[in-house]
Amino acid sequence: MYAIETKNLSKKYGKLNAVNDLNLAIPPGTLYGFIGPNGAGKTTTIRMMAGLLEPTSGEILINGENIARNPQRARWLVGYMPDFFGVYDDMKVWEYIDFFARCYKLPANRRTTIVDELLQLVDLTDKKEAFVESLSRGMRQRLCLAHALVHDPQILLLDEPASGLDPRARIEMRELLRELGRMGKTVLISSHILTELAEMCDAVAIIEKGQLLAAGPVDEIARAARADKLLKIQLLSHDAETVDRASHTLKAYPGVLDVFESRDGDLEAAFTGDNEAIGGLLRHLVMENVPLISFGEAQSDLEDIFLRVTKGEVQ
Repeated sequence: MYAIETKNLSKKYGKLNAVNDLNLAIPPGTLYGFIGPNGAGKTTTIRMMAGLLEPTSGEILINGENIARNPQRARWLVGYMPDFFGVYDDMKVWEYIDFFARCYKLPANRRTTIVDELLQLVDLTDKKEAFVESLSRGMRQRLCLAHALVHDPQILLLDEPASGLDPRARIEMRELLRELGRMGKTVLISSHILTELAEMCDAVAIIEKGQLLAAGPVDEIARAARADKLLKIQLLSHDAETVDRASHTLKAYPGVLDVFESRDGDLEAAFTGDNEAIGGLLRHLVMENVPLISFGEAQSDLEDIFLRVTKGEVQ
């Protein structure tokens, strides 16, 4: 059973297809990236999953339950963190969390413990008595995440959780999301900031103009996005003569499609061939006395995959 599953999910506004026949299947305990440019349909999809927006057609299953039959049930099954959220500035931090605990009808004898545990999880214990209006944006984001966790859902829907954060606050948010993953929670994280997702997601879905373009583990999408391999060649020396000789040696070898010099002075080569062919290229470089430190297949980053997928290079 999937934690989240959508079947031919669509949402139309007049003639506009905000989401079009979306089919997703997210296993339990997955950190899942939901990637797309602004206006791709990410927020619309997440709001439908949270039971806040009615689909035009299709189904949403949360832990196997069809939430269309009981939209209120979705609010107990998931924790939802919107891209723009309201906070009550005249409340203290602990009062803010306690307020939502009351909304979920959590018993009084549990609320104090829940508040303290959530503040510790999001690293706001020292701000317990502070007013919400005094918090930085990063702290408010973490407080909103605590609000989404107040009823201890196993599934979290986070819409652009790192939006507007400074670099330090981004790192803190990223570490917090990793911790939630280690706790076994299923976390769907939407973002158009690809680097935020590349380092922590087990799998991703790429959406554009309401249409799902690719979905699955990052390495599988990378293989589909690039039939040829990208090899990284780290050289012992970066002087012009060594780099030039290594580049010419690579370009002359069968199967090397192109050679690029990276910012650090090493070389990258687009290569078509299997692992045996890669081994042959390495032997050739050694025999030609190209001074190597390391040689291997480079990892595709999420930005490269996204650009290839949205250009239609994956079928």
